Parts: sequence; C-alpha cells; structure tokens
Amino acid sequence: MNNHNEISFRKQSRNLLLIFTRNPELGKVKTRLAKTIGKEAALNIYRFLLEHTKQVTQNLSCDKAVYYSAKIRENDIWDATTYQKHQQEGSDLGERMHNAFQQAFSTGYEKVVIIGSDLPDVTSEHINDAFQKLNSNDVVMGPAEDGGYYLLGIKKLHANIFQHKDWGTSTVRKDTLNDLQNESVHLLETLNDVDVFDDIKNNPTFNQFLK
Repeated sequence: MNNHNEISFRKQSRNLLLIFTRNPELGKVKTRLAKTIGKEAALNIYRFLLEHTKQVTQNLSCDKAVYYSAKIRENDIWDATTYQKHQQEGSDLGERMHNAFQQAFSTGYEKVVIIGSDLPDVTSEHINDAFQKLNSNDVVMGPAEDGGYYLLGIKKLHANIFQHKDWGTSTVRKDTLNDLQNESVHLLETLNDVDVFDDIKNNPTFNQFLK
C-alpha cells in the first residue's frame, strides 16, 4: 500500500476532481437512513447514488480520483482508466480531505474540487461551473441544505478550513466560511445530500427503493 507521501496521480489536466466515497457494504453506509428504511434499502440507495455520481463525472474533462473510505476496489463501477484510485487517510473527515487536497497540490494541480457521493441532484454543470468560477474566485463552495457543503473547490491549500469542525453537523458551512472571510468565495446553488429519511421521502426518484 502506498503511504500518503508516495501517492502519484496520472496527471493529464491542470484540474482535478476528488470524489469521496464509502465502500458500499451492508450496514456500513447511510446508517442514519438505514434506521428508518433498513440496511438493505439504504445500501441500494447508496449504490444508486454512486452510479449517479459516476454518470455525472465520467465525461468531465478534468482528471478524476476516487478516494475510498476503506479498501480500494479494483473491479467496481469506477473504471480505472477514467478514475485514479486512492484511499482516504486521516482520523476525521477534515484530515482526510486535507490530505487529499495536499496530495493533489503537491502533484502540481492548479484547481482541485471535491464532492461527496450522495448527491442525487448534482450535475456535470455544477462541477464544470465550480472549476470555471475558480478563475475569478479563491474558493468555490456548494452549500448543502443541512448546513454543510456538497462541493468545495480551491486553488491552494487552506489548512484551517479542515480543522476544528463538527463534521456532519449544521455548523460546518458557517464555520468554514468564517475561516475564509479574507478570501473571495463563490457559492453555487444549494443542493440536498442524502443522510436521513426526510432527505428522500418527497423525492419520487427513491420510491423504487421504498417498496
């Protein structure tokens, strides 16, 4: 296994998209959702969201790297010719994101955008727009309805935005923007990520999983 100083990217573009995923295993994904709809349905929904993430990212012109929460999978939906594969390193989400961005910038990428993999409404346009807006802004953020963010794009490492946050709570975006008050920040449209039953109950896309 590479240790995280040795991570190498196949660099073809100056732009890199980081995709943070969880390994789709029963009982390990969407645990808050599973409390309401059961582990099996929660896993099926997460697989659906992963597939959606792949559809909207696979044809983007930037380089792409999937960061796995646990073991890197060779034969999964992420085609290794399109997606570079790495493992998340760090004790909390902030540290894991920080390390991924740091690896990207030390490789020479100029603009780096991160997204999660639980966004039913994210489109290729959101991601292209994020790279575009980094031409004239220091930071681009996609606000999530729950007070966090679903996308973050930067041109250099801002270490403080990954520290001292209550990850997974409604204060994350506010605290992060507070750290960035001296930078120019562009906000994309607000989207909803899927964490709990309320996030899907009024979205007909998910009815097929709730039989």
